[in-house]
Amino acid sequence: MKAQKREADERLLVEAAQKDPARFAELYENHFERVYAYVVRRVRDRGETEDLTSEVFHHALANLHKYEWRGIPFAAWLYRIAGNLISDRWQRMGREPLVDDPEEIEAAQGKGGEFEEVERRATLFRLVETLPAEQRRVVVLRFVEQKSIKDVAREICKTEGAVKQLQFRALTTLRTRMEGADE
Repeated sequence: MKAQKREADERLLVEAAQKDPARFAELYENHFERVYAYVVRRVRDRGETEDLTSEVFHHALANLHKYEWRGIPFAAWLYRIAGNLISDRWQRMGREPLVDDPEEIEAAQGKGGEFEEVERRATLFRLVETLPAEQRRVVVLRFVEQKSIKDVAREICKTEGAVKQLQFRALTTLRTRMEGADE
């Protein structure tokens, strides 16, 4: 029942944005974390991920009038755009994609576990934003920027022990909140 209501609400939101592009902001807010998680999993470079995520939403807004509701989540359309943009970028750079696009789209349409993984990552990104500032900074430096404990300690002017403690508290909080979000 919840899924049907969510689908109906999303359809109305898409239709409203098609009539008034200013309403696209709500679609952006609802799907940013999902698209970012989808892209970062494939490109593994923060700057490139930010650029591509921005391009996805720019492309989606420019082509929203072409979107047709077919009972598939709006996110699947965004994932298809992202997949195409990633593929285009790799072709321009002479690189091969990490994964096959048809499987990604199938998963995004709910036929595989990848959609659930993207949703889980999006939830995790939202939860990181709710951490206290020092814990959030440690998590970003350690896991997004992949810095060592020693480098993080130097950057935030704390001891390595303090960094480990902040990291432990952040991960414990995130684990608890993720378990609550899964229920």
